[in-house]
Order: sequence, then C-alpha cells, then structure tokens
Amino acid sequence: MSLQVTDLRVYYRTLAGDVKALDGATFSIADKEIMGLAGESGCGKSTLGNSLIRLDGRMRYIGGSVNLDGADMPIWDKDAMVDFRFREVSVVPQYAMSAMNPTRKIGKMIGELVESRGIKYAEIKPELERRIDLVGLGRDVLGQYPMELSGGMKQRMVMVISTLLDPSLLVADEITSALDVSTQRAVAETLVSFRDHGFVKSMMVITHDVSILYQIADSILIMYAGKLAEKASTATIINEPRHPYTQMLISTLPEVGVRYKEKKLTGIPGSPPSLLKPPTGCRFRARCPLAFAKCVEEPPFVTVDTDHQVACWKATGTDA
Repeated sequence: MSLQVTDLRVYYRTLAGDVKALDGATFSIADKEIMGLAGESGCGKSTLGNSLIRLDGRMRYIGGSVNLDGADMPIWDKDAMVDFRFREVSVVPQYAMSAMNPTRKIGKMIGELVESRGIKYAEIKPELERRIDLVGLGRDVLGQYPMELSGGMKQRMVMVISTLLDPSLLVADEITSALDVSTQRAVAETLVSFRDHGFVKSMMVITHDVSILYQIADSILIMYAGKLAEKASTATIINEPRHPYTQMLISTLPEVGVRYKEKKLTGIPGSPPSLLKPPTGCRFRARCPLAFAKCVEEPPFVTVDTDHQVACWKATGTDA
C-alpha cells in the first residue's frame, strides 16, 4: 500500500469562521495506482491535494492521519515535512506553467533545487537529461528561460522537475486545464509513462474534467462539498456509478456521435452549499432527486462492492 488517509480534516481560516473545505476524508491509493480526484469547483479537491504537501497560512489542520509507505507524515508541521517533500511526495501544482522562476535559466534553477536537498547537480544531470529526452524536449531547454517554452513544454518540464527524485506519491493538480486538446492528451500520456517507468509509485490526478481521467486513471474518487461521495475503478464510476451526485456528474459529459440539437446537455440543478455553515446530514440532499427523510443523517463512506465505496443511504441499501 502506498497512501492511506484516515479521517483527514483541514479547514480554512476566515474572518467569518472556518470554511470546512476537507471534512473527514478516508481513502487509500495502492502502489502503481493512478487515482483521479473529481468534482465541482470548490468541492475540496485542491485542498486535499495541497494538504498532503504543505498547509499554507490559511489552512488549519483539524485532525486525521496520512501514512505513506508505512510512515506517518506530519502534515501539520511544515518544517518536519521538508524531509518528505520532493523525495517522498511531490506536486505538479495548479498553474504549473507559472511555477518556474522566470529570472533563472531552467538548468540553474534545477541545480539550486536539488542542491538544497543535498544532491550535487552534476550527479543527477545525466538522469535529468534522459527524462527530458523521454518527454520529447530538447536538452537545450536547460539553457533557456521558462518564457522561451510553449505552454505544453513548460508543463512537461515541471513534471520532469517534480519527479526527478522518484517520489512515492505525485499529486498533479489541474495540469491540463490551460492546454489545447492535443497537448492535454500528450501531457496525460506523459503522466502515465512516468508511472510505467517507475519515476513515481502512485499518483493523484486532480481535475474537474472526468474525460481526462477516463483516459489515464485506474480509479476515480468523487468529492462533493468537502466530503467524499464515491470511489471505484474508472470503469465502474463511468458505467455503473451508485451515488446520485456521481450519476448526475457523469450524465453531464458529452457523448461522441450524439447531435445536441436533438438532445441537450443537462446540468445539475442548484448549487453547492456554503462550507462556512454546511448543512447537516448528506450535503448533496438539497440537490438530490432521491433525497428522503434519512438524508438528514450523514451517510458513512462504506464499501458496497469490491474496491467500491459510496456515501449514500440509497446506494448502500440502508434506506429504511
């Protein structure tokens, strides 16, 4: 087992009170598994990903545990996490195309980064060049500034840098959102190749675009309003979702060959609740077509089939 997260709670401090952005997440990612993390904007996806790397000044650790390869990660302690970041857990951040220092040539910037981790640049440069070759970039990028690269080239370069020390877990946050369709596919395929080459052991790919996950993910975890809704294999989530929110989310995806003059795309009525004062019980119940009296109680995130977990009274058959 690579990653085990248990009842993780991380809130945001605001003048109006705590925003309960991640409110009790329990799940695992196995070795060699690429897990997609999907849901509407504001559901807590990036908060979950960021909490595994570094809590910023707005984030407040409330409780729960994170275990990576048998070691507990002290995510609440930014200094103690230095030993884990980049070596054990790394990130391709949201807006990764702006992640590189614009005042440094790429090779110099990477040299400063690895030497801050006690590794000589000359020792790791041959492997760095090999990985640059693998992602289809020329080695001359090391002598260039980030502004000289296209968006797709920057994205692949950041992916190389993030995985240079072979972290066990890679968190990739919205890495295709600012790219054209053909470049999105190339970046997605690069992610899979990193796993296949052993550069990373497992991945969490965060996106609002489920169609990307359909291409690359082994499993998908669906979040809604700071809570986990459903986790299963990609095929199960796409073809046999059990949670009403997952079903409605998948139904909004366009189908190849369908003429939308004849069949209009549907959305999900309503909007997510405020996480300053989230509703009791199931947080989706105000928008759910299957909501009933028991939904005022919070449904547990339980196993309903092999490698399939759902948080819904109807889906788990406990709706009496």
